[in-house]
Amino acid sequence: MAAMTTSRTGLDKSRPSARERLLSAANELFYEEGVHTVGIDRIVEHAGVAKASLYNTFGSKDELVIAYLQSRHAATAARILAAIEHIESPRERLLGVFDALSELFAGPSHRGCAFIAASAEATPGGRTEQVSSDYRAWVRGLLTELAQQAEVPDAETFGRQLQLLYDGCTVSVRMDGDTASAAMARATAEVLLDAALASDSSR
Repeated sequence: MAAMTTSRTGLDKSRPSARERLLSAANELFYEEGVHTVGIDRIVEHAGVAKASLYNTFGSKDELVIAYLQSRHAATAARILAAIEHIESPRERLLGVFDALSELFAGPSHRGCAFIAASAEATPGGRTEQVSSDYRAWVRGLLTELAQQAEVPDAETFGRQLQLLYDGCTVSVRMDGDTASAAMARATAEVLLDAALASDSSR
């Protein structure tokens, strides 16, 4: 009996929690079809949990949307940081952000920026819009910090310029299916970076 109990405990531990299954279902369905298009019944059915589990875990669909976006933020940030953390050259580390996007875009299930899509459906001033803004602030902050490390003059403005390239390639891959857009953005960023550094050194 003891062996059977241990086995059952092991199975229970290996099975994703209701929260994990709901987030996984939300991540797939919201990203593929849109936040407003997908209803609660679809989510709980896809997750294989009771509807009460959603309300007990998140309280509402709106809170699940927030958790979904926060999980996308964390996953994207982790992926980009992992891709650049071992690059020693500050210049190449900055450009490496776009290399990380190229790898992301190459995935078969990639459909562009989840935050652009969600904020387009969001109520102005609501929490969905705020969480999307938080992600954009993180991107801008990262690009600015990397520009500072590369000793780019006026790194804050340069970070904003690169964010325009970042935004543009994420829209292009979604609207045009152009998976090479991040590589093109990288090439443009490289021209801007070298021009900024050359301008500073000539003073």
